[in-house]
Amino acid sequence: MEPQGPQGTITVARALDLPALRKGLPEVLAAGDRLDRPVRWVHAGEAPHIATLLKGGELLLTTGLGLGSRPAEQRGFVRGLAERGIAALVVELGARFATLPATVVDTARSLGLPLVQLHREVPFVAVTEEIHTELVNEHYALLRRAEEVHRRCTEVLLGGGGVPEVLRLFAGFTGNPVFLQTPDGRLLYAAGPAGRTGADPLQVWEGLRDAGLAGALTTDIPGQGPGPGAVRARLTVLPVNAPLAPVHRIAADRTAGLLAVVLLQARQEEELAARGRGDFLSGLADGRVDAADAPAQARVLGFRPGPGPLLPMVLRLSTDLVPPDSWAALVCAVQEELAAVGAPVLLGVRLPEGRIPLLVGLRDEAERPGVADRVAGALRAGAERSGQRHPVVVTGAPTGWDTVGPGLRHAAEAATAARGLPDRLWHDVRQLDVDVLLWRLRSQGDLAAFVDRVIGPLITHDRASRQALLPTLETYLAHAGRKAETARELHLNRQTLYDRLARIGRLLGTDLEDPHTALSLNLALRARRHVA
Repeated sequence: MEPQGPQGTITVARALDLPALRKGLPEVLAAGDRLDRPVRWVHAGEAPHIATLLKGGELLLTTGLGLGSRPAEQRGFVRGLAERGIAALVVELGARFATLPATVVDTARSLGLPLVQLHREVPFVAVTEEIHTELVNEHYALLRRAEEVHRRCTEVLLGGGGVPEVLRLFAGFTGNPVFLQTPDGRLLYAAGPAGRTGADPLQVWEGLRDAGLAGALTTDIPGQGPGPGAVRARLTVLPVNAPLAPVHRIAADRTAGLLAVVLLQARQEEELAARGRGDFLSGLADGRVDAADAPAQARVLGFRPGPGPLLPMVLRLSTDLVPPDSWAALVCAVQEELAAVGAPVLLGVRLPEGRIPLLVGLRDEAERPGVADRVAGALRAGAERSGQRHPVVVTGAPTGWDTVGPGLRHAAEAATAARGLPDRLWHDVRQLDVDVLLWRLRSQGDLAAFVDRVIGPLITHDRASRQALLPTLETYLAHAGRKAETARELHLNRQTLYDRLARIGRLLGTDLEDPHTALSLNLALRARRHVA
């Protein structure tokens, strides 16, 4: 199999396979295992000190006139070329040598310099033109690939995507994890190639960012003005899955230009970092982040709780239609409010689901109510400052790293299931189990049929009547059938309440005081929010 060189170049092996050199009947005499060396250029010459004219990476064509006649001259000639780093030495037999001297061959072998002799005369100009044409074609192919990545990234941005989507696309192109960091080294976002198994990008960053990994690629993303503001961020690719090629450098430069435009918008770095933390928390909830790796990855993101339990919490916005350009202001407002909470907090955002998941470090479980009050108050204040009214906050059960993923997932589901419940500072996830179960059944026709069967006549009545009866039934069941308390909350006299309850019983054809009936009615009223 022909050795392959870096993408966007041709190798010595490829050059020897081109028609112009094939006509010379090339024979490899030394370093045949290094024919994958990239050829940067082709040079022909006969001067004894030609090495001083070269820059490295050249394929040198010669008839051997500059090799000299003495062994010392020949060794010096070959050594000079090897030290210059040329790709290969190609000598045409006939004009100077019938066969190459053993000194030349042995020196090339000892230095690992590919040495080729041509048994037939070939026009060097034809070889040069053919290889240079191949190099130009490879370069244009490289540029086309980089341009294609640039086009796809642009389409992502025009389609409403942001920096995370661009980074994931670029990671897929390189086949390696990519990272966006501030100039001082703080990680803003990490992305890996989709569908590829291997270490999580955060795990890679923690283990390799300071290791000086050979072949790593870093590109500055320009900012505004000279001095410290000249660099807004840095894009880094770590070659842990596959080596990087010249095309990746070109694509990185073009991607950096796009990211610079996006980051010019105010507070984009804060939102981006929050989205990175949101991806981590979502991965933890979905089981994509191993619980054993989670503490180290959380430290990378700035979360350093003590030895106490962790408290999962979720804020769910009251509307799913949050303009993309509103998230940065929302994140900043919430983080400013959380600064006074007095507990370590890891906050992320999940744009697709319209929610803000977070972990809070507790000293002990007894802290849960007080800390939940402070965090929920900060979350709601920040959301309301950015125009989001009546958000839902759900507090999970205290847990450890080994079970925090399911805790986050349960809190997220409960936050969705709790929408439509009476507004309160925060909802306890342990009181929402029935709502979560009903929410999970929302797409099944049986749930809608159950609601219609149990309270359908009452729903039909309220649509056609000025006097709605559903609120009376909900209040009555909320007070466990205690009529005096129900009447006080509804501001009704007892006889009016009795009349309404009697009407409800007749419409539904049931006894409201029967415990089984009360359970069915409670379930139907709670399920109605999920099937309406």
